[in-house]
Amino acid sequence: MTVFPVVKEGFPFICIMLCITALIGLAANWYWAILPAVICGFLLFFFRNPPRRVVYDKNHILSPADGKVMCITEVQEDEYLGEPGIRISIFLSPFDVHVNRSPIAGTIKFQQYVCGRFRPAYKAIAAWENERHAIGIESANCRILVTQIAGILARRIVSWVTLGTDLEQGQLYGMIKFGSCTEVIMPRDVEIVVEKGQHVRGGLTVLGRIPA
Repeated sequence: MTVFPVVKEGFPFICIMLCITALIGLAANWYWAILPAVICGFLLFFFRNPPRRVVYDKNHILSPADGKVMCITEVQEDEYLGEPGIRISIFLSPFDVHVNRSPIAGTIKFQQYVCGRFRPAYKAIAAWENERHAIGIESANCRILVTQIAGILARRIVSWVTLGTDLEQGQLYGMIKFGSCTEVIMPRDVEIVVEKGQHVRGGLTVLGRIPA
């Protein structure tokens, strides 16, 4: 599969800003085109999709996103797992890579989209009140729930998968535009190997190890 350095969802924003930059530069002065040119550069940066060399390991649960680990807590998960689990919340700032990757190889057995509000994604209440998209992934030895949560700037959750999709570990499955939070809920017997405050990278950082 061909991987482009910029995801296609960014093309309309980038093209519009390129046109605005050119029009201002040609109609007025190129000095006044500096600001839209900077915004265009930021959009290229935001919608970037850098290549990642994912090392497959069936006993590893990888980070689904780049960002900062905001909390690691025990929760009762009844929507998909139906049992207590461990939730790891990852906050993505506007400067992090915003594409999301599958933490494990498996099949999507659960999918749920919920409309909601747009509170700051780093606040705990956002997980319950904000727009979100959750997928439950099942492998041969583990089931996890991954949730994309929109933030105060985010206004659209993008998903490239659906119920029944088979995912490879580290495979791209979606993104959230302009600031967000991604959560992973895994079984309690998983050994957590990250800490609160740690910066993680999607498809590269191991969040937990599944007991053999």
